[in-house]
Amino acid sequence: MKILLIGPQGSGKSTQAELLAQHLGLSKISTGDIFRELSKENSEEGMRIRQIANEGKLVDDETTAKIVEQRLKKEDSSNGFILDGYPRNIRQKQIFDPGFDKVIFLKVSDEEVIKRLTARGRADDSPEAIKTRLNLYYGQTVPLLDDYKNKGLLIEIDGAGSIEDVQNEIRKAF
Repeated sequence: MKILLIGPQGSGKSTQAELLAQHLGLSKISTGDIFRELSKENSEEGMRIRQIANEGKLVDDETTAKIVEQRLKKEDSSNGFILDGYPRNIRQKQIFDPGFDKVIFLKVSDEEVIKRLTARGRADDSPEAIKTRLNLYYGQTVPLLDDYKNKGLLIEIDGAGSIEDVQNEIRKAF
């Protein structure tokens, strides 16, 4: 089974993806994890990703699609996977579509996201910066969500509850 877990920053998607992966016996694959690993390498690609991250930018769609496609060819993905962070927009899906069986959208209010992220205490998590990132996220992601909804793949889950409650709702969807 190929599952996409999608939601805004602070929605709990990484935590939920990890729990669901353990429950279903699938690999959890995160673009954030992939980019962090690559940025540690002294390869040309690693240095380029490190520079993009240091500038606070997003890795371009073509590079992201290529890296995800390469990662999904590994043995641990052959029986399915849970993907966190790809695709983040229609363009990425057009470049490389993993062919998901289910798309789980963790719906969380902007207020809840701001509350969760400001609680982390990171310098880049001011309410204003979070709102800017949320606007960018929704601008890119809503068309993608609509596309999956039109294909009958989208499952909306209220992500505002406890970790256990949200995970139980996700599992019920299967």
